[in-house]
Amino acid sequence: MLPYETIQEASAALGRNLTTAETIWFNYSANKSDYILYCHNIIFLFVVFSVIPFPLIFCELARLAGVDRYKIQPKVRLSWPEIFRCYKDVMRIFLLVVGPLQLVSYPSIKMIGIRAGLPLPSGWEMFAQLLVYFLIEDYTNYWIHRFLHNKWGYEKIHRVHHEYTAPIGYAAPYAHWAEVLILGIPSFLGPAMVPGHMITFWLWISLRNIEAIDTHSGYDFPWSPTKYIPFYGGAEYHDYHHYVGGQSQSNFASLKGELKGNGEQNGVSYHFSTQDLKSD
Repeated sequence: MLPYETIQEASAALGRNLTTAETIWFNYSANKSDYILYCHNIIFLFVVFSVIPFPLIFCELARLAGVDRYKIQPKVRLSWPEIFRCYKDVMRIFLLVVGPLQLVSYPSIKMIGIRAGLPLPSGWEMFAQLLVYFLIEDYTNYWIHRFLHNKWGYEKIHRVHHEYTAPIGYAAPYAHWAEVLILGIPSFLGPAMVPGHMITFWLWISLRNIEAIDTHSGYDFPWSPTKYIPFYGGAEYHDYHHYVGGQSQSNFASLKGELKGNGEQNGVSYHFSTQDLKSD
């Protein structure tokens, strides 16, 4: 909750007039506690998990020719009941694990210094922090994900996520409840190391999950904006990881920098390309 009664008080405290964005933020957040603002993440995650995957799910069910040509594993088709079952399982974990975790984790957010007041961060500050968050998350996610591919981790926990050998957007958060908790750690480390504003935190959580949905989409579009992100593997890169499944020894994170090329590892080909998956 902001410590100002009026916009004039806030302007006096900052020594300048509020920007348009700061005025909107003041009007929205002035009478809301920081806890309520933090819990907005529950709404954002619900919308991201439910809405973002839907357009490509629709395209897959409708088999639109203009989109279908970019499907990475076109021979694998899920029916609507199978897709809806995946979504229901995701929502069950959301209601039983993700939502309650958001409700009880606010003290840790206060402890690391996520703020909800004025002034708002600049666009460049938010961009720099989000870049740091993505890099930290990708690095730590790589090692945790790699650990989950050992015999015990895979059989006891990670196997659930790999039930979808040709992933769809709804399968991005589809996982064992323990994996949901464990892989929440990399997402938290960036904000803990470089704390920012609540708006940056909202944006980070939403973007991270949108990125996960993108890598699990099952489609590789040549015009995707992610093609211009250096070292970013995208859907094709991660799709191969699901294609190989428990035998996979590579492609654990979003950024490239692991096994690639032609050859074999543990008897499994690790040349990954859209053509390979389409011709299998």
